[in-house]
Amino acid sequence: MIDFTTMAQANSAPFILAADAGISGLFGGPAIFFPLMLVMMYFLLIRPQQQKQKLLDTTQKGLQAGDEIVTVGGAHGVVTSVHEKTVIVRVAEGKIEYDRSAIANRTPKTAVVADAK
Repeated sequence: MIDFTTMAQANSAPFILAADAGISGLFGGPAIFFPLMLVMMYFLLIRPQQQKQKLLDTTQKGLQAGDEIVTVGGAHGVVTSVHEKTVIVRVAEGKIEYDRSAIANRTPKTAVVADAK
């Protein structure tokens, strides 16, 4: 007669060993996976945002009269005067005073191209 319990125990031994070996996995388990995930999040999410904020701060602090700018609301104009916390911007119909934090970026000044004939 066939003893099915001994056959089941004998056949399950390779699966138990394989399951124990699979715990370490690709990244060596959770002890390595979570710190690796935090490092990846820093370089993919946090660091680019910090660099973008630093660039915006230097742009806003370095404003000078004559700079062409774009505000956060999308208004284009030329800076006429700079104060401690505000700037006066000349737009199509007049002048408007903005906070420095409302300046999104400086637009490159258009180069005058001479016609070569």
